[in-house]
Amino acid sequence: MFTIIFITCFVIVAIVLLLSLVTTSKAYDFKHTVDPLDENPHLDSTDKKDT
Repeated sequence: MFTIIFITCFVIVAIVLLLSLVTTSKAYDFKHTVDPLDENPHLDSTDKKDT
């Protein structure tokens, strides 16, 4: 009985470890991009609050 529980726990830990390694690998391969400031509609070169 103890052997079955030990093997089951080991398989679960191995699956979780494998999935975390795959997820981390995909995260490092992801190409991040940043929008240029010129195309940001929320930024304005003049301050309209003071006028």
